[in-house]
Amino acid sequence: MKEEQRFGIMKKYVNWALDIVLGILAVLILIFMIRQLIDIGTFINKPMTPKNLSIVMQEVVAFFMLFEFIMMVIRYIQEGHHIPIRYLILICITAILRQLMVLHGDAVQTLLLSVSILSLVIVLFVLNLSGNKSYVGFKSHADDGQKTDK
Repeated sequence: MKEEQRFGIMKKYVNWALDIVLGILAVLILIFMIRQLIDIGTFINKPMTPKNLSIVMQEVVAFFMLFEFIMMVIRYIQEGHHIPIRYLILICITAILRQLMVLHGDAVQTLLLSVSILSLVIVLFVLNLSGNKSYVGFKSHADDGQKTDK
Protein backbone atom coordinates (compact mmCIF):
# COMPACT_ATOMS: atom_id res chain seq x y z
CA MET A 1 0.00 0.00 0.00
CA LYS A 2 2.82 2.41 0.83
CA GLU A 3 4.38 1.82 -2.58
CA GLU A 4 1.14 2.87 -4.29
CA GLN A 5 1.00 6.00 -2.15
CA ARG A 6 4.61 6.86 -3.02
CA PHE A 7 3.86 6.31 -6.69
CA GLY A 8 0.82 8.61 -6.45
CA ILE A 9 2.87 11.31 -4.75
CA MET A 10 5.68 10.97 -7.28
CA LYS A 11 3.18 11.11 -10.14
CA LYS A 12 1.68 14.27 -8.67
CA TYR A 13 5.11 15.96 -8.51
CA VAL A 14 6.06 14.83 -12.03
CA ASN A 15 2.76 16.19 -13.41
CA TRP A 16 3.31 19.44 -11.50
CA ALA A 17 6.85 19.79 -12.93
CA LEU A 18 5.56 18.92 -16.39
CA ASP A 19 2.88 21.61 -16.14
CA ILE A 20 5.52 24.18 -15.18
CA VAL A 21 7.79 23.22 -18.09
CA LEU A 22 4.83 23.28 -20.51
CA GLY A 23 3.82 26.68 -19.14
CA ILE A 24 7.31 28.04 -19.80
CA LEU A 25 7.19 26.53 -23.28
CA ALA A 26 3.80 28.16 -23.91
CA VAL A 27 5.17 31.56 -22.86
CA LEU A 28 8.15 31.16 -25.21
CA ILE A 29 5.83 30.18 -28.04
CA LEU A 30 3.67 33.24 -27.34
CA ILE A 31 6.78 35.40 -27.64
CA PHE A 32 7.59 33.83 -31.01
CA MET A 33 3.97 34.31 -32.10
CA ILE A 34 4.21 38.02 -31.34
CA ARG A 35 7.42 38.13 -33.36
CA GLN A 36 5.66 36.37 -36.25
CA LEU A 37 2.84 38.93 -36.14
CA ILE A 38 5.37 41.77 -36.28
CA ASP A 39 7.10 40.12 -39.26
CA ILE A 40 3.77 39.66 -41.03
CA GLY A 41 2.92 43.32 -40.41
CA THR A 42 6.22 44.52 -41.85
CA PHE A 43 5.83 42.40 -44.98
CA ILE A 44 2.22 43.51 -45.52
CA ASN A 45 3.33 47.16 -45.56
CA LYS A 46 5.81 46.43 -48.36
CA PRO A 47 4.71 46.37 -52.01
CA MET A 48 3.17 43.00 -52.85
CA THR A 49 5.47 41.21 -55.22
CA PRO A 50 5.28 37.44 -55.75
CA LYS A 51 8.32 37.05 -53.50
CA ASN A 52 6.75 39.14 -50.70
CA LEU A 53 3.48 37.25 -51.03
CA SER A 54 5.35 33.97 -50.65
CA ILE A 55 7.13 35.28 -47.56
CA VAL A 56 3.83 36.45 -46.04
CA MET A 57 2.27 33.04 -46.70
CA GLN A 58 5.21 31.31 -45.01
CA GLU A 59 4.99 33.65 -42.01
CA VAL A 60 1.24 33.04 -41.67
CA VAL A 61 1.78 29.29 -41.86
CA ALA A 62 4.48 29.51 -39.19
CA PHE A 63 2.16 31.58 -36.99
CA PHE A 64 -0.64 29.02 -37.22
CA MET A 65 1.79 26.20 -36.48
CA LEU A 66 2.79 27.97 -33.27
CA PHE A 67 -0.86 28.64 -32.43
CA GLU A 68 -1.72 25.01 -32.98
CA PHE A 69 1.11 23.89 -30.74
CA ILE A 70 -0.12 26.12 -27.92
CA MET A 71 -3.62 24.71 -28.35
CA MET A 72 -2.19 21.20 -28.16
CA VAL A 73 -0.39 22.02 -24.88
CA ILE A 74 -3.60 23.48 -23.45
CA ARG A 75 -5.56 20.43 -24.57
CA TYR A 76 -2.94 18.13 -23.03
CA ILE A 77 -3.33 19.80 -19.65
CA GLN A 78 -7.15 19.93 -19.89
CA GLU A 79 -7.38 16.22 -20.69
CA GLY A 80 -5.40 15.27 -17.59
CA HIS A 81 -2.04 14.80 -19.33
CA HIS A 82 -3.47 12.90 -22.27
CA ILE A 83 -3.94 13.92 -25.91
CA PRO A 84 -6.77 12.14 -27.73
CA ILE A 85 -5.72 10.48 -30.98
CA ARG A 86 -8.46 12.32 -32.88
CA TYR A 87 -6.89 15.64 -31.97
CA LEU A 88 -3.49 14.51 -33.25
CA ILE A 89 -5.01 13.29 -36.51
CA LEU A 90 -6.80 16.62 -36.99
CA ILE A 91 -3.49 18.42 -36.40
CA CYS A 92 -1.87 16.24 -39.07
CA ILE A 93 -4.65 17.02 -41.53
CA THR A 94 -4.35 20.77 -40.99
CA ALA A 95 -0.55 20.59 -41.27
CA ILE A 96 -0.84 18.79 -44.61
CA LEU A 97 -3.41 21.34 -45.80
CA ARG A 98 -1.02 24.15 -44.89
CA GLN A 99 1.71 22.37 -46.83
CA LEU A 100 -0.62 22.18 -49.83
CA MET A 101 -1.28 25.92 -49.57
CA VAL A 102 2.38 26.86 -49.57
CA LEU A 103 3.90 24.27 -51.91
CA HIS A 104 1.50 23.47 -54.69
CA GLY A 105 3.74 23.37 -57.76
CA ASP A 106 4.58 19.67 -58.16
CA ALA A 107 1.58 17.57 -59.26
CA VAL A 108 2.92 14.30 -57.83
CA GLN A 109 3.58 15.89 -54.45
CA THR A 110 0.09 17.43 -54.44
CA LEU A 111 -1.45 14.05 -55.26
CA LEU A 112 0.51 12.31 -52.49
CA LEU A 113 -0.46 14.97 -49.94
CA SER A 114 -4.10 14.64 -51.00
CA VAL A 115 -3.95 10.85 -50.62
CA SER A 116 -2.46 11.27 -47.14
CA ILE A 117 -5.33 13.58 -46.16
CA LEU A 118 -7.82 11.02 -47.48
CA SER A 119 -6.14 8.24 -45.49
CA LEU A 120 -6.27 10.32 -42.29
CA VAL A 121 -9.96 11.07 -42.86
CA ILE A 122 -10.57 7.33 -43.30
CA VAL A 123 -8.77 6.69 -40.01
CA LEU A 124 -11.04 9.22 -38.29
CA PHE A 125 -14.07 7.48 -39.80
CA VAL A 126 -12.89 4.06 -38.61
CA LEU A 127 -12.20 5.44 -35.12
CA ASN A 128 -15.71 6.85 -35.07
CA LEU A 129 -17.19 3.48 -36.06
CA SER A 130 -15.11 1.52 -33.56
CA GLY A 131 -16.02 3.76 -30.63
CA ASN A 132 -12.36 4.09 -29.66
CA LYS A 133 -12.05 5.82 -26.28
CA SER A 134 -9.25 8.03 -27.63
CA TYR A 135 -11.68 9.31 -30.21
CA VAL A 136 -14.59 9.70 -27.79
CA GLY A 137 -12.32 11.60 -25.38
CA PHE A 138 -12.52 14.59 -27.73
CA LYS A 139 -16.14 15.62 -27.39
CA SER A 140 -17.92 18.91 -27.42
CA HIS A 141 -19.63 20.44 -24.43
CA ALA A 142 -22.95 20.08 -26.26
CA ASP A 143 -22.56 16.30 -26.02
CA ASP A 144 -22.12 16.59 -22.24
CA GLY A 145 -25.35 18.56 -21.94
CA GLN A 146 -27.31 15.97 -23.89
CA LYS A 147 -26.07 13.14 -21.68
CA THR A 148 -26.91 14.92 -18.42
CA ASP A 149 -30.40 15.92 -19.55
CA LYS A 150 -31.55 12.32 -20.07
